[in-house]
Amino acid sequence: MTTGAEASTVAPSRRGRRAPLTYVLPSVAAAAAVVVPLIYVFVRALEGGARGWAAAVFSPLSAELLLNTLLLVAGVLPLTLVLALPTAWLVARTDLPGRRVWGVLAALPLVFPSYLAAFTLVAFLGPRGLLQGWLAATLGDRSLGEIAYGYSGALIALGFFTYPYVYLLAVAALRKSDPALEESARSLGAGAWRRFADVIVPQLVPSMRAGGLLVVLYTLSDFGVVSIVRYNTYTLGIYNAYRGLFDRTVAAALATVLIVLTLAFLALEVRLGRRSRPTRTRPSRPPAPLPLGRRWTPIALAWLTGLCAVGVGIPAGTIAWWAVRAFRADGIATWTAAAASGSLGTSLAAALIAVAFATPLALWAARHPSPLSRWIERIAFAGYALPGLVVALALVFFVTRALGFLYQTLALLIAGYVIRFLPEAVAAMRSSVAALSPSFEDAARSLGERPAGILRTITIPLLRPGLLAGGGLVFLTAMKELPATLILRPTGFDTLATRIWTAVSELFYADAAVPSMLLVMLSAIPMYVLVIRPALAGGRS
Repeated sequence: MTTGAEASTVAPSRRGRRAPLTYVLPSVAAAAAVVVPLIYVFVRALEGGARGWAAAVFSPLSAELLLNTLLLVAGVLPLTLVLALPTAWLVARTDLPGRRVWGVLAALPLVFPSYLAAFTLVAFLGPRGLLQGWLAATLGDRSLGEIAYGYSGALIALGFFTYPYVYLLAVAALRKSDPALEESARSLGAGAWRRFADVIVPQLVPSMRAGGLLVVLYTLSDFGVVSIVRYNTYTLGIYNAYRGLFDRTVAAALATVLIVLTLAFLALEVRLGRRSRPTRTRPSRPPAPLPLGRRWTPIALAWLTGLCAVGVGIPAGTIAWWAVRAFRADGIATWTAAAASGSLGTSLAAALIAVAFATPLALWAARHPSPLSRWIERIAFAGYALPGLVVALALVFFVTRALGFLYQTLALLIAGYVIRFLPEAVAAMRSSVAALSPSFEDAARSLGERPAGILRTITIPLLRPGLLAGGGLVFLTAMKELPATLILRPTGFDTLATRIWTAVSELFYADAAVPSMLLVMLSAIPMYVLVIRPALAGGRS
């Protein structure tokens, strides 16, 4: 993200100029839409009084949810590091055969949403799974099926399907590393492991920290995996309090704890970032691939084959197997088409609205930097940092009191998507704005063109790549969103995500297979074009 200092370098003449209202008003409206419902979560949590809030927060159930959530984070984070770092090293720094293909395959688990990962895990390893059927037929043993549930199931699903967040950042860092530092260490007599620890690891720390934060936030906010594998964390506890107990006050109280927990991890990351001193070098040349040799090449290929089999092969194969069985069912095409239509329509609407708000916000923050514009931008990012379930409950609590006519409407669902994923559009727009010279707009202004006309005829056309990238990212993530959709959707309205979750919750794996296949197909190309390919190519010198 471009800082205010960088923006002032791009357009120094704008620092003293007031931002046009076409930038300010939509930006303030977007920030208000984010912060007001979140504040209302705390208001609703305290409606029962401080004692009621304390009784819910410090209850044995809340303590169990906190312990389970922290244990899951403590297990998933190191697992993703173990999976991601060796893979990134093999792809970025060795002469691995077919490393470009392996580089893409290792990132493909991002295509599968977490609830799809859990579904395929249960459908493959669970008591009714494909592997269990084979073991029962050959060995008469079904004991392995329990691994798909509880803590082990959540750990496997989240670990193997979130490690690409660390992997993609590590690949970029390794490709940008300076080989001169390693050569200097070698000339001083440092061995391979010493060079790795003293030279490579310090250059990987920023990417490990950033990727690790994404993994932690994803684990804290996950609802699909823990609900399917039946592991009780804060997100599942909040959902059960809201849907099962119909107690919105308890749900709000638990949500405040999850908000504080999320903010605590964010603050910890900021503090660690201030203490660390990342190595800043400008490599004179790209690092040469290290030869693996006959000894290590088979081991590396075996590692990547196993990793991709778990992260890509098993989910894709399981979905295909159950889809074949599902095509024998009557009426499956009808409700799958309806769910697909719901996903596409709401996601497209959210993408268009998010881009409409992100454009003036990015332009204000980049072209007219000020304390107010920076704070508005930070507030807009709050929806992305917090779990989708909390954002959805915040909207429900707010509209039921202030805007009751919006409750159980598609407008509220789309608003939830926009609040949740607006930062993706803002980040994409900020990159485009930073690369855009303001001279064209200044020339139009000198000719008497009004700000709205400049925005429509000059700025927007020049920012088209950022608009498409930001809108595409919002569309992709909104289509896969589960907890916010479950809370905010109108009665009887389905998306592909909710159809999958409902079918898997009732153990109807065949019913979940076709919408799962369709969701993966709709997500694969945008995910590759917008996320995987830029991440893998961005680190090349």
